[in-house]
Parts: sequence; structure tokens; C-alpha cells
Amino acid sequence: MKLITLINSALIFASITLVPGIAGAQTAINNTSEIAINSNNLSNNSTSVSYLQPFNLVNFAYQGGLKQHGIPSGETLVLQTQNRKIIAKDLIKAAVNADKLPSQVLNDQNYLSAVNSQLNALPDYAAAD
Repeated sequence: MKLITLINSALIFASITLVPGIAGAQTAINNTSEIAINSNNLSNNSTSVSYLQPFNLVNFAYQGGLKQHGIPSGETLVLQTQNRKIIAKDLIKAAVNADKLPSQVLNDQNYLSAVNSQLNALPDYAAAD
């Protein structure tokens, strides 16, 4: 009987301890995925940065989301990418100007490379569209 009381006490303690963290969790949703964020565990000095994935950035541009910032949409984007008139850095700069990406992404070589890879795959993506 004492073991059951101890287990119940532990469960009650765990519930009381964990409920504020669970209640403080928020869910952020973008077009392709769902990300759970527990605001209680984020510090003000966090170096974790979340922004558009390279595929989503290229897709956003292809759909016309960066037209106001000088990036054409659809087939024009495909042709200008193939002719090297638009490169990954151009797309990233436009997204920064559109407040879709933080400016530090301009210096992120991994992100730049990933966007370049997505731009290279754009003709295949457009052909399937």
C-alpha cells in the first residue's frame, strides 16, 4: 500500500511540475511542417534561428512572393536562373528585403549553397508543375 502511495505522490508531483511547461508550449505552423516551441525553455540569449527552408524560399519566389523585390515568378524565374541572371544571393537579398529572412543569412554559406541547389533543381520542379 505504501508503494502505491509513493507512486501516486510521484505522479502528482510530476504533473504539477510539468503542466506549466506543457501549457506554455506554442505551435508554429508554416506551409510544410509543424514546429513545437516551448517558450519556457527559450532563453533571451538563444542562438537558435528559424527561417524559411531553401526549398520554401525558392518555391515562394516561384509563386511570385518576391516580385515586389525584383525577383520574377514562374517560367521567367526559371529562365533567368538558367541564364545566371538570378543567383542564390539575389534571391536571399530579396527575401531579406521582404522581411522573410534575417540579414545574417546573407553570410551563411550552407544556406547559400542549399538555395543554389534548389535553384538548380528549379527547371525540374517547374516542369512537374
